[in-house]
Amino acid sequence: MTAMPGALPQGVAGYSLDDRARWVHEPQKSPRRSAFQRDRARVLHSSGLRRLGAKTQVVSPGSDDFVRTRLTHSLEVAQVGRELARYLGSDPDVVDAACLAHDLGHPPFGHNGEAVLDEIARDIGGFEGNAQTLRVLSRLEPKVLGPGGRPAGLNLTRATLDACIKYPWPRAAAPTPDTASATIRKFGVYADDREVFDFVRAGRDDGRRCIEAQLMDLADDISYSVHDVEDAINSGFLDLDAYRNDHALAGLLDITRQWYLPQIEDAPLLAALERLRAQPYWPHGEFDGSRRAQAALKHMTSQLIGRFAGAAEAATHAVYGWEPLGRYDGRLIVPDDTRIEIAVLKGLATVTVMVAQDRLRLQRIQARVIGQLCEYFAERPEAMDRMFFLDHWDAADDAGRLRVVVDQVATLTDHSAWAHYHTMQNDTGSLL
Repeated sequence: MTAMPGALPQGVAGYSLDDRARWVHEPQKSPRRSAFQRDRARVLHSSGLRRLGAKTQVVSPGSDDFVRTRLTHSLEVAQVGRELARYLGSDPDVVDAACLAHDLGHPPFGHNGEAVLDEIARDIGGFEGNAQTLRVLSRLEPKVLGPGGRPAGLNLTRATLDACIKYPWPRAAAPTPDTASATIRKFGVYADDREVFDFVRAGRDDGRRCIEAQLMDLADDISYSVHDVEDAINSGFLDLDAYRNDHALAGLLDITRQWYLPQIEDAPLLAALERLRAQPYWPHGEFDGSRRAQAALKHMTSQLIGRFAGAAEAATHAVYGWEPLGRYDGRLIVPDDTRIEIAVLKGLATVTVMVAQDRLRLQRIQARVIGQLCEYFAERPEAMDRMFFLDHWDAADDAGRLRVVVDQVATLTDHSAWAHYHTMQNDTGSLL
């Protein structure tokens, strides 16, 4: 099948009954909605998604009315992912649901909280935000119970759960981190969630991701690279013209290499930055916060999203034609130039916000809050939410109880983590 550039594929890829199967069988529902539309609605109405409104994306919620939270980030990822799916013929509701769900497992205080919980849980299989997302979707989120009252989380379809698994392997098979941003091993399942993982993967053990998971991952990359730069400029942390200075530019190249592209040379990074600067929508001069400046900044974000998404769509169509792509029909093709441009934008946000000295001091305080809360809940489990204490504590062994504590802390928002910390101070007199 051929089509003019920019045309839509003819329809959506076919999805089988196995793709629509749920871990716990449910009676036939009304035909008003598809199984995948129902999946999306379950994620959208989940308590886990609501909590993302008070979880850190890059800057802590409440510190600035403009910046993204994990919730607003997830909504933006879902919009980008849905459009990518529409142009490539994957089911938009599967990709939309996966994008909405992709950060459900992330704890308070962003990746800093994730690293602390991984160290605390090192003897019970560690902690990883993506593995925790599968646990939330298939166990922790209260919606469906299986035989004998076993929790089944939202009980999403196989295709949607598969689209949520960014790293389809256990911790033992995880590659060694090779960048400063990947301080923990990336994996998609804990040992005691292996049963649902095996159901989702249905015998596939090659580590290959379905195309819907690839679309979710690219939508995430596009969204946070572009929007973190927008947030940093608007908050006064980032002056794009500063990176014409050789010293500042060298720092940007080093951070981009350390955090995102460890093997890359300076030349392709510099070429990517120059391509971005050459675009007519790239802002120049001081950002003064005026309506005109904010409109120009928003125009830049829209154009960059279109640039990156369009490049991936065109490259994928060039390989596979215009037939709709679903699950394992093909893979998403992202041009190298696009990946490097995205990495440079990530570097700009990282060098100005995430590794700033005041940010690092705050991260050290937050790490101690997470650690002390884990100790507190382990000693006083009755202080945990009733769902964790009543439903899991008594039946667990020592390792299981530590996992319950980690599950509880990971569920907290930034705000509720601080609230529990202050309650702990009143109970124990402990101080940071």
